[in-house]
Amino acid sequence: MTQVVGRPTPRVEGELKVTGRALYSADVNLPGTLWGKVLRSPIAYGRIKSIHSDKARQVPGVKAVITGQDVAGLRIGRCIYDNPVLADGVVRFIGEKVAAVAAETRLAAEQALDLIEVEYDEMEPVLDPLAAIGDDAPILHPDLLSYRGLPVPLEKVSNVFAYLKWGKGDIEAGFKEADLIVENTFTTQVTHQSYLEPHACVVKAEPAGGAEVWSCSKTPFAVRNQLANCTGVDKEKLVFHPMHIGGDFGGKGGFMDIPVAYFLSLRSGRPVKMVMDYGEELTAGNPRHASIIKVKTGVKKDGAIVAHHLDFNFDSGAYGSMKPAGYLIGASTCAGPYKIANCLIEERMVYTNKIPCGHMRAPGDPQGFFANESQMDIVARKLGMDPAEFKRKNMMYDGDETPIGGRVSHIRGVEALEKAIEISGYKKPKPKNVGRGLAFSEWSPSGGEGNVFVKIEEDGKVKVSSPVVDQGAGVLTIIVECVGQELGVPADEIELAQLDSSTVPSDGGVGGSRATRVYGNASYEAGVKARQELLAAAAAKLGVAAEELELADSKVIHRKSKRKMSFTEVVKAKGSPVSVKGYYKSAEKSHDTSVSAQIAEVHVDPETGQVTLKQMVSAHTTGKVINPLMHQGQIEGGVVFGLGYALQEEILFDGGKILTTNFGEFKIPNIMDIPPLKTSVMENVPHGPGPYNSLAIGEVANTPTAAAVANAVADACGVRITDLPVTAEKVYEALKARGA
Repeated sequence: MTQVVGRPTPRVEGELKVTGRALYSADVNLPGTLWGKVLRSPIAYGRIKSIHSDKARQVPGVKAVITGQDVAGLRIGRCIYDNPVLADGVVRFIGEKVAAVAAETRLAAEQALDLIEVEYDEMEPVLDPLAAIGDDAPILHPDLLSYRGLPVPLEKVSNVFAYLKWGKGDIEAGFKEADLIVENTFTTQVTHQSYLEPHACVVKAEPAGGAEVWSCSKTPFAVRNQLANCTGVDKEKLVFHPMHIGGDFGGKGGFMDIPVAYFLSLRSGRPVKMVMDYGEELTAGNPRHASIIKVKTGVKKDGAIVAHHLDFNFDSGAYGSMKPAGYLIGASTCAGPYKIANCLIEERMVYTNKIPCGHMRAPGDPQGFFANESQMDIVARKLGMDPAEFKRKNMMYDGDETPIGGRVSHIRGVEALEKAIEISGYKKPKPKNVGRGLAFSEWSPSGGEGNVFVKIEEDGKVKVSSPVVDQGAGVLTIIVECVGQELGVPADEIELAQLDSSTVPSDGGVGGSRATRVYGNASYEAGVKARQELLAAAAAKLGVAAEELELADSKVIHRKSKRKMSFTEVVKAKGSPVSVKGYYKSAEKSHDTSVSAQIAEVHVDPETGQVTLKQMVSAHTTGKVINPLMHQGQIEGGVVFGLGYALQEEILFDGGKILTTNFGEFKIPNIMDIPPLKTSVMENVPHGPGPYNSLAIGEVANTPTAAAVANAVADACGVRITDLPVTAEKVYEALKARGA
């Protein structure tokens, strides 16, 4: 049989992208399309006293101007509907949308915005999430209890709009049993996903209701539902067209400007295009949450963890609307792959007058694993143990209970640890001022819903279609490979088409490292069904049993006699095309776990605090690797993502105002920042919820990196940085303070 899965297959859409023929949302140009732009608040918190837009309406080329009064009472969100389409009497962060204009040209729209006069009654903003929790803090959302989609019931109005906890055992009894208790507080920064393509959309609204939408969202069916709930239009009348996406990293799952474009289109009677510039992205996008994490750990003298408490406070910013669950699910898994007798994890989502935050590659996990893996390193050293041996002692095995309850079916943490130690030289002598730091992460993908169709007509060509969009990780290629594996057809010989939202009732979209599980299983099912139809038709024609046949190179072959039928001949013999649907739906989180063990090696200059990366090692235990090329790309991209978070990326604030408004100020890693990377991937089949027992890789690779770097810095120079990013300034000040 033709081997497709397991080979380093190029992206099926790669040629379109490198030749410039791939269409992104900003490339859509419908007849009569207008440019949409928004006026944003210059203050962090205040009431809108008045808006005067008459002068803006008189600018030549302007076809529509709307303010919060035109969409009063309408809110939208991915889970929590707390975000007004345009500021509804109150602004809650610098950058909030206050008014919007649609015009013949972008220049005309910008000129019109300059002429809109807004008078504010400015109020004192709430910028510190811990202050926002206080009893005397101003309530930023007095109508909180009326909001649709709150993830957990609330007893009273406060700036904590979600409080959740997970755990097992008796945490207080566990601490009483401990021989050593260690407490620390860790803080992490706001950082942006930095995708190449900024948010963009085109909306063509119909006067009688309904609309066509072209957007860069990776979850078009979910956004369709959000828009329908906001506008009152039946979701079946909202058609979302599939588009290529120029990078996501968690930030392209929401609605962003779509509702504004919809109302501008409805008002003007013309299609409206909106494209954010990067100043807008960095000041009004949906970046990763800042966090304050208190960690308290109790251990026995032999290193056994008997009590562990993680207390998260996430700064959500002005709204909670950009989180599909309303909170960050990752916090619940951040106690790591360890056996812990008594554990409690608490999470608070807090409103402040800052930029609203959303999802970014492994939402909640990089924050939590930075704190947890740093804490584990600190505890080990206080016990006089090597951190690697401390973590080995407490590592979970198959069938063990997780820190918050439930059983893990499959986990290979020790294997990942041993491989990372082996290829990193972890135990070898180190030069002066050089340190090595180890950190773990683990990931169990959630479920979802996916549709894949396979059709083979008289031309014999295999044609695959799905409403899924590819956010950049390669799900379209995975679909084609799984179908190709089952039909014995090379991936590059399969035709692929993407479908709009009118073709199926619902579809989950990608995210959470679930795409291979969901769409891989759907495509596997479709491939199996199509194979069965081909074998049945060929068996009838050849007068043999279907079990005597196999598929290879787009042919049905009788093993014993070597007689062959092409797919064209089989379809003709069948008398009708092969047409099947693969469908997968599961709400259950997998109990099979991917593990990443990373070891950073750094040099710290004791005179300046400068941290230089010497080497990064990333060892992974996983399931079947369907496409080694893309799999390795996810690992390398994840490590670089984690290094940026660890060492340099930070959105800086002056009060509520963001200072880092371009990539000259908001620094992401370039080639000079990336050290030699050693990778080891260990496939453990037959374990894994995806097709062919595959497991997730997309987010587990970036999660432990910051802790590995911080642990390496501590090993190199003896100072512990608990506040990300780990900059030369922080290291220098810590060294100076220690010297003093």
